[in-house]
Amino acid sequence: MIVAIHQPNFFPWLGYFNKIAKSEVFVFMDDVQYPMTGKGCWVNRVKMVISGQERWVTCPIKRQRSKMLIKDIAMDVGSDWKVKTVRAIEHSYKKAPRFNESWKEIKKMILADECNLSKYNIQTIKLICKLLKITAPRFIIQNGLQTGERSTRLLIEIVKKVKGDTYLCGGGASGYQVDNIFAGDVKLIYQDFNHPVYEQFNTKEFVKGLSIIDCIFNIGAEQARKIVSGEKLGNKYT
Repeated sequence: MIVAIHQPNFFPWLGYFNKIAKSEVFVFMDDVQYPMTGKGCWVNRVKMVISGQERWVTCPIKRQRSKMLIKDIAMDVGSDWKVKTVRAIEHSYKKAPRFNESWKEIKKMILADECNLSKYNIQTIKLICKLLKITAPRFIIQNGLQTGERSTRLLIEIVKKVKGDTYLCGGGASGYQVDNIFAGDVKLIYQDFNHPVYEQFNTKEFVKGLSIIDCIFNIGAEQARKIVSGEKLGNKYT
């Protein structure tokens, strides 16, 4: 059984959903430390084209102490960021070819009445999977598994906890993952996602790595589903 593991990211990019589509069990890694410094990470921000430029769309958070787990991070609700984000996205994408097809659903996701960042992201990711008609994986949250290992051994522990035998690794794991530890324990396979080029109505040159929302607004949920599922899109998208 193929298991993928990833932190619950904020309105993630296409590759995140490709990882979900390729897995049989997808584990949200929320029982690990959130970055201690900086404005944040992919858990609370993502890039989109806002007012014609590639910019961060950020969910502000409350830092009650320097060391905090992702599962304990709360949004800064006093900043009214949800309403501001809705306005910014609507202003920037309302002329996108497929905007009207899914804006109502995505707007509802952004404005959801949830203040815990991890729970908010997990809820959003599941709803986007539903929008894309991705039904393959079983979703599990790490903090319910009672894990105790760290780094690579934590990944192996999680795979075993959910009774998997294969770990699907993303392309950005080289900085913390030691591949040879998997030998003879859990089979390791790499995701190998190649970012396609699709039509972006509001850019001069294609910008990759944006939130999946950008793809949905530009070419529609069905074409986005084909991208993350690895299906061929024909000559229009490469």
